[in-house]
Amino acid sequence: MNVIEVFEDIDAPPAVVWDVLLEFDSYPEWNPFVRSIEGDPAVEAELEVRIEPPGSRGMTFTPVVVAVEENRRLAWLGRLGVPFIFDGYHEFHLDPIDGGDRTRLLHRETFRGILVPLLFDEQQLERGFRAMNEALKVRAEERVQSPTNGPNDTDNNPEAS
Repeated sequence: MNVIEVFEDIDAPPAVVWDVLLEFDSYPEWNPFVRSIEGDPAVEAELEVRIEPPGSRGMTFTPVVVAVEENRRLAWLGRLGVPFIFDGYHEFHLDPIDGGDRTRLLHRETFRGILVPLLFDEQQLERGFRAMNEALKVRAEERVQSPTNGPNDTDNNPEAS
């Protein structure tokens, strides 16, 4: 078993971080690691996820959502073929800190399977996790500083008019 865990403290409440995390359509605009996600964040739903780790070849996979707790946790399980060949349990945990005004994000993946020693590149994946966390932090903090610039703002969004 191999585990990558990366934490990020974000100056935004969990609800704001959650909104950014679930706005899959905007990932190509800001996310340097997970370049796209298609599908619904609902338990048992299949997603199509495209990752591009720094310095590595990108890949697309189709995990199944295994946990959704609003403003708190999102997790999915991805597999290469059959179980225990190469499984990745990917999760995001949002914990309120400083009375709920800020968020501690835990971005973690646990890898299991007989091909993990051959396919697992911890350094590249950890760099990708860090890059995503930092970009998510910037986006969520910008939203708190300028709440009228969110995706539902009709004054600044000509497509919403």
